[in-house]
Amino acid sequence: MSDLEKIKKLRQSTGAGFKDCSSAIKESNGDLEKASEILRVKGISKASKKMSREAKEGVVALSGNDNITSLIEVNCETDFVAKNDDFVHFVKELSELNLQCKSDIEQLKKTKMKNGMTVDENLIAIIAKIGEKITLGRSKTIESESNLNFSYLHTVVKDNLSKLAVIVSLNTNQKNEKIKLFGKHLAMHVAASNPIALNSEDIDEDIIKKEQELITEELKSSGKPDEIIKKISLGKLNKFKEENSLLNQPWVMEPKKKVKEIIKDMNINGLKIDNFYRLKIGE
Repeated sequence: MSDLEKIKKLRQSTGAGFKDCSSAIKESNGDLEKASEILRVKGISKASKKMSREAKEGVVALSGNDNITSLIEVNCETDFVAKNDDFVHFVKELSELNLQCKSDIEQLKKTKMKNGMTVDENLIAIIAKIGEKITLGRSKTIESESNLNFSYLHTVVKDNLSKLAVIVSLNTNQKNEKIKLFGKHLAMHVAASNPIALNSEDIDEDIIKKEQELITEELKSSGKPDEIIKKISLGKLNKFKEENSLLNQPWVMEPKKKVKEIIKDMNINGLKIDNFYRLKIGE
């Protein structure tokens, strides 16, 4: 086999560039197995050098069905790479594996992909090939046999890949068109309104504390008496809770009503929002 044929074969098996494959063939004295190992080591070295850079672009990938749905964020440095065919192919397969792993990232990294290499090994290889830092970000799987999951993708890059994705899970014993339409609209509502909890009382205490500090700092310079400041502060905090809890938000399709009022008006016995998750690149 000529060196050119070996280079072609090495490129097919590793995805590395012509120049890197040519150098590896020379360094290994024509041994393809050694050349492949040389490229692997060089790929790790290249990848480690890129890991100090920022990766704020990328895509969110969605996989699953009505009862189990997963989201995973994969970050890169530029939007150009987010649309690269190699990157897209990698993320789409990764998304299906993430569904199987139920968003256990450590398990996912060790899982083998179709080419026989683990996710971690493929990640190193694609960083070396594309030349950008690529990382696995946030991930979430919502699963329940008794619930129905609905999803929404905003700014779709390709198929199940987007810049913003939402899962909502409804507890209901019905699966009619009315429920399907509500589930779809609810996912769109979450995408637009970005609630941080289902109910006011579910908002994380650390978030409440931080907001309270910001409000207090803002009112300090007002010159108002402490008693008045306390009342204003309480009012602002309650407003913050209302605006950021899903059930208390104005319904995007009918802003004069709150989400909880829309659910009540639907008059479907037992219907309630069980869970939701919103994931946007860069947030």
